[in-house]
Amino acid sequence: MNLFFNELISSTIQVIVLSIIPFLWWVITARKKENFFQWVGIKKIETENRNKFLFFTGLCILLFLIFGTYLLYMTKDIETATSKFKGLKFAGLPSVLVFAFLGTALSEEILFRGFLTKRLINKFGFKIGNLIQGILFGLIHIVLMLLANISGIIELIVIGVFTGSIGWFMGYINEKMANGSILPGWIIHGLANIFSSIISLFSLI
Repeated sequence: MNLFFNELISSTIQVIVLSIIPFLWWVITARKKENFFQWVGIKKIETENRNKFLFFTGLCILLFLIFGTYLLYMTKDIETATSKFKGLKFAGLPSVLVFAFLGTALSEEILFRGFLTKRLINKFGFKIGNLIQGILFGLIHIVLMLLANISGIIELIVIGVFTGSIGWFMGYINEKMANGSILPGWIIHGLANIFSSIISLFSLI
């Protein structure tokens, strides 16, 4: 129970901290045009082609799971964000849900796809803007892996390319298929986090 409440508190703080810059930017530039949630894309998913949307969303989830499994295997002896759940089994599920959807997925999606992607697209157009945010998303994960003492150049390249590609993919789905809603990216990101956390919960790797 202590882990659950600690995770709830830390996840809430993470969402608030990673929302500060987007919120201040909104206050300065867009407060009179639309509310903050609409501005960052926390809104209903609207899609013109439901089947295409579901196909690409499913494909993104599948790629996340396949490459995520490889990354988990590659970092199995390294202390990572999901290591705190190792061996907890079903008792750790409530904490995992908070971590997966609130602490990591929501906070990162607000910052990267809700704020950064939209501002870059407004500035440079979709192709360049989405590419830049994907690259930045990959680079930040390389930095996180360096902080976790992963220093092998091949591993870092794989992590950077994988996370950057997924970031690009989520930006594409959000902006081109969901009318700017970041909810698809949030769901994809959250499910991927649950998957990696379950592997840790049950010590599957």
